[in-house]
Amino acid sequence: MHSRFHCNSISDFSDNQREQDTNDSQHRVASSASSSSLSSARYSEIWNCLWTPLLISLSKEMNSAKAQSILLPGEVGLGCPRLSSSPTSDAALYFRPVIGILSHPGDGASGRLNNATNASYIAASYVKFVESAGARVIPLIYNEPAEILAEKLSLVNGVLFTGGKTKRGLYYEIVERIFKHVLEKNDSGDHFPLFAICLGFELLSMIISKDDGILERFNALDQASTLQFTEKSNIGGTVFQRFPPELLKKLTTDCLVMQHHQYGVSPERFQENPLLSSFFRILTTSKDEDGKVYVSTVQAYNYPVSAFQWHPEKNAFEWGLSMIPHTEDAVQVTQLVANSFISEARKSSNRPPARKVLDNLIYNYSPTYCGKAGRGYDEVYIFS
Repeated sequence: MHSRFHCNSISDFSDNQREQDTNDSQHRVASSASSSSLSSARYSEIWNCLWTPLLISLSKEMNSAKAQSILLPGEVGLGCPRLSSSPTSDAALYFRPVIGILSHPGDGASGRLNNATNASYIAASYVKFVESAGARVIPLIYNEPAEILAEKLSLVNGVLFTGGKTKRGLYYEIVERIFKHVLEKNDSGDHFPLFAICLGFELLSMIISKDDGILERFNALDQASTLQFTEKSNIGGTVFQRFPPELLKKLTTDCLVMQHHQYGVSPERFQENPLLSSFFRILTTSKDEDGKVYVSTVQAYNYPVSAFQWHPEKNAFEWGLSMIPHTEDAVQVTQLVANSFISEARKSSNRPPARKVLDNLIYNYSPTYCGKAGRGYDEVYIFS
């Protein structure tokens, strides 16, 4: 009896305890739900208080920025203005430069492409050289009427004389005439650069020295070489000014420039001619296959005129000669020389009419592929 009572009491107690626990649990759940509901409501209220002003502020800023970025023609604001230069650039610079490249007699392929007696050409590598630095090209066809050549010269911001062979006749006369035009432009206050490459270097040496016999024979056909800077050479303000120090050093030890010529001027003969040595200063010399030294780079003292016995354009844009260096350093040489030339052209004060420029650009002509022969140029523009 006691046992039965005891058992019943424990059973009753357990039942009562479970009921109590259930009630407590339900109470806690209800309390928790109520508390959670109150917290959510409170957080929502706080978030609305913060988010609404933030949205208003953000909307004002976006509207303000949008109003500043929508500009009428000629207005200046946070957006890029519709001008030929950016607001931070020198307003005196011209960012649509055009270069005149003088054509050379022939077709550039020994008559295989065009054997007309009045044909002339420009190797496409010179055009690409100029374009790679941010300029366009107008071909100066050497044997076109004088008035047309004069009009084209009025449309450009600099001139390039190319390589080749011709050193006499009408071509020589046109080179001399254009060179005098370059000097006159600069003397009148218009910064007007001239780059002369290989034959261009040789012709300027003849014209300036007034000595047709100043050139000497050198053995430098299809030769990659170094450049040796003269002891007194100051590269400030020259084509080498922007070259990284490491690349300047490599120019003196690695064969990074392409030579392709049979004539040149020795440093001795250069210095012996007072007209030539007073106009140009020697920046570098090089050696031919026989070890003979010749002047390889010069810069005018008082004019933006640079001349190269070597070919800066070939490293990146010609493949027909076996010794052309195509390493990354060699290609960088091409790019840096091109950049230097066009940076000088941007200083020109000439602002040619856009329509006349378009009518005369080399884009009006098509290049001819001639690289299958495995020698010479890869592409040429032919004019006849």
